[in-house]
Amino acid sequence: MKFAIITHVPHIKENSRLYAYAPYVREMNLWIENVDEVLLVAPTADLQPNAIHLPYEKEVRFMEIPGFNAIGLKAKISALFKMPKLIAVIYKAMREADHIHLRCPGNVGLLGCIVQILFPKISKTAKYAGNWDSESQQPFSYKFQRWILSNTFLTRNMQVLVYGNWPNQTKNIRPFFTATYSEQDKKDVSLRTLDGKIKLLFAGTLAQGKRPLYAIQLAENLINKGFDIQLELFGDGPERDRLQEYIIKNNLQNPVLLKGNQTKESLQQAYEESHFLVLPSKSEGWPKVVAEAMFWGCVPVSSRVSCVPDMLDYGTRGVLLEMNLEQDSENIAALLKAPEEYKNKAEKAMLWSRRYTLDYFESEIKSFLKNK
Repeated sequence: MKFAIITHVPHIKENSRLYAYAPYVREMNLWIENVDEVLLVAPTADLQPNAIHLPYEKEVRFMEIPGFNAIGLKAKISALFKMPKLIAVIYKAMREADHIHLRCPGNVGLLGCIVQILFPKISKTAKYAGNWDSESQQPFSYKFQRWILSNTFLTRNMQVLVYGNWPNQTKNIRPFFTATYSEQDKKDVSLRTLDGKIKLLFAGTLAQGKRPLYAIQLAENLINKGFDIQLELFGDGPERDRLQEYIIKNNLQNPVLLKGNQTKESLQQAYEESHFLVLPSKSEGWPKVVAEAMFWGCVPVSSRVSCVPDMLDYGTRGVLLEMNLEQDSENIAALLKAPEEYKNKAEKAMLWSRRYTLDYFESEIKSFLKNK
């Protein structure tokens, strides 16, 4: 089988190997494990590979395209001139392929959505890694991609993998997930008690969209209510200096710690030791840190974004934030005073998350690639 990947993810050429963002490559290595030939349509980045990059485990035929965006007049004009080559390369890869795999949403994915209309008989999958919620505020290009992918007249012979269960979907839309841990990673975990210090964890980019300041303010409110709270923030980003200033200004240096970027092993240990993961994010696809925390019995406290309400079973497996500081801190405080309810949520969260292993993920991918 010739497997064509159409993606916006930038790739790095180094010593005859191709590198890209590690979580993406780990997933793609599972997709391409059982195919004969891989055609990769993607832009390149002028970087050196570092700790966040991985190479493909299989040889791929790289069909390079120029990077582009449509932000600003100059960029739009530049993209217009690049369009003939972009479409030609995508068309060539699709014409050769036995299976077409689109990575959406993204600018390259948008072109892929349009060009795939010309190949109704070829088997296809699309991984929509963004928020599939039609009610959410998103760029027009994202909504347009969702419309094309959901249109079974224009988009034929395709399974579209989306995060979460959504009502009133066309027959080609399939709820899907992302996995981090394997069956072998499952080990007994002691559920945390609510005696002594309560540990909160934030894991993600320190950017406005993730709202790390809200996590700090939530911890601050709980401290002011008399709870012994510690919040650790794993990750780095443009908001770090602002957060540090807030911590110092409000004398939170002891209970609130900025840990920076950490290894996968350090993050796992934090999941195992923390009572709650706090994710007040504005936008997510599949919030991987939520599923990872649940795997280790760490109760997620998250905004009602994307498929999170479904993941948390609308509150039975965690706490859904209302994004009202006083109300949210009161809801967590009430849970801290109800140890049996907390334990019940932790157990349900762990039981649910441990269904979605890499082993199950790989078996599902294989089922999508079977010839019809």
